[in-house]
Amino acid sequence: MAILVKAELPGVTTDQYDALNGRLQALPDNPFQGCLSHVCVATDSGLLIHDLWESEQDMRRFMNRVMPLAEEMGLPQGSQPEIHQVHNYWMP
Repeated sequence: MAILVKAELPGVTTDQYDALNGRLQALPDNPFQGCLSHVCVATDSGLLIHDLWESEQDMRRFMNRVMPLAEEMGLPQGSQPEIHQVHNYWMP
C-alpha cells in the first residue's frame, strides 16, 4: 500500500541536499526504487520533504541507504518522518 512521507530537516541546506542527492544517484543500484514522487522545499529553518512511496518497505530500504551517507557527510538529523497510508493518488 502506498504511503506519504513528510520529513522536516532543520539545519540542512539546499547545497547539502544536492550533494547528498548526487551521491545517491551515483550508487550502482537504484536506491529510489519504489519512489513515486519527491518534493523538496527550502524553508526558513532547513528543508521540508514530501515523498510518495509504493510501500513502507521501499521507503525503509531507501532510508537504510541514505542515512549512513547523510551521517558521513555530517548533515544534521531531523526528527522521525511522518508516515501516512494513502487512500488514493493519481498522476496527470
